[in-house]
Amino acid sequence: MNAQELLHEISEYCRHTGLAESTFGRRAVNDGKLASRLRHGGRITTETLDRIRSFMQSNREAGARPAVMPRAPERIATASSPLAPAAPRVPAMPSSGDGPDPQRNFRFFDNRQKYLLFVNTCSEKWVVGNRVSLELANIHPRPPALRLFDAGVGDGTVLGRVMRSMHDRFPHTPFYVVGKEISLEDVRLTMQKMADRFTEHPATVLVLTNLAYADAPWLAVKSLSAASSMVWHEVGLTGSTSHQFEQQITDLVPFLDENWKAGVSPKTGNPVYDRPVVLVVYRDDHKFLLDPIIPKPGGTVANYDLVIASQPYRARASLDFKAKRVIAPLARALGPGGRMIAIHSHGNDPGLEIIQSVWPGDNPFIHDRHQIMKAVKHELGPAGRELNFNAYADNRSLFRYDMHTLPSEITGASAIGTSTLFAAWNAAIYVSQVEDHRVAEAAADGRYLQATQEVLQKHGALWFYDESYVISRRRD
Repeated sequence: MNAQELLHEISEYCRHTGLAESTFGRRAVNDGKLASRLRHGGRITTETLDRIRSFMQSNREAGARPAVMPRAPERIATASSPLAPAAPRVPAMPSSGDGPDPQRNFRFFDNRQKYLLFVNTCSEKWVVGNRVSLELANIHPRPPALRLFDAGVGDGTVLGRVMRSMHDRFPHTPFYVVGKEISLEDVRLTMQKMADRFTEHPATVLVLTNLAYADAPWLAVKSLSAASSMVWHEVGLTGSTSHQFEQQITDLVPFLDENWKAGVSPKTGNPVYDRPVVLVVYRDDHKFLLDPIIPKPGGTVANYDLVIASQPYRARASLDFKAKRVIAPLARALGPGGRMIAIHSHGNDPGLEIIQSVWPGDNPFIHDRHQIMKAVKHELGPAGRELNFNAYADNRSLFRYDMHTLPSEITGASAIGTSTLFAAWNAAIYVSQVEDHRVAEAAADGRYLQATQEVLQKHGALWFYDESYVISRRRD
């Protein structure tokens, strides 16, 4: 079920019962703006979905009546009163990621607070940005621009860091930067970081799109119906200061709110766009210089010098999905001499210890770089002969990032603070991509805090390992 289907069911229920949508939201989940949030691309957790379905099921008999629902306590489910017996819980998604219920997909129900807490308490974005920047020494851009593709910009921290490194190494080279991101909030966060990039490096064309991996590098969709509904929006920024650019970028928020909407695929559970969108931004006073690289609908080439694929797939996804749907299309988008650096979580760290203390034997990191590259070679077939697959040794492939703590916060004589424990637990379940319903079950008995504290005291810190590999195309 995607958001539109859920909205349709809520609307039908409200029509039959005479309830306003705001009243339904308050009674079902204590949120009068529930329907409005869903209609504008909002996300809900699996727990909230279960509460909505439970409310409608337990009140189905009353819902068949045309009159307004009675106010008897047993007929009303609110935040202060327990729900009627819930519908049977759908089994958790198996480790392969191919379970029968795609609504359990981790990425679609990803909690924004969980994500932002991880980003701001751990150094992964910094470390990944530095690792990607090292690849700039190995690329040789060709006119008319250095071409970069970011296969999942997130909040824009990595992209911004890499663009600063690009300016340092290629200060007078025009940049063509394309970022794929389906999350509306992430696009907002990314755009907020770009004003200073247009100031320092005015010869920049920035493109953001929500297209799938197979389409995004070329900014084109294969489906005729999707192509007919594509929104292509070009913005020439005026002025010369970061403040002026930031104001104009902020003015794009209504456009993003209207067009950057997403649902979930009922088949795969992966996020999908409501309509394809391409947003092209550049400085208007450099349009003459940038004209050869400003993309046009239907006439865009890929040929990227650098492709960033940082955490582009769920750890528990199938090997076929990772190779066929993500890495292989990105490899095809490389230009002569182009390099793609792919990064994913590795495990074998204190973060995984916390997870296995709560769920013994659980290991979401089921495919290493060697398995993925072998599958990509098989998927590409003869086209893979033009590529080099660089797994590297562990001492070069693996790198570590840490959770930020004060020097005495974990190793001091005093007990570890609750806020530190919560931040460490959040980082562990985020990196391991543990589904919300499993987290709720673990939190019910409090064992997770004890497990987290024991691991932190054992190591005196919390860190994680990422694994990287590089696929490059031979130069002409």
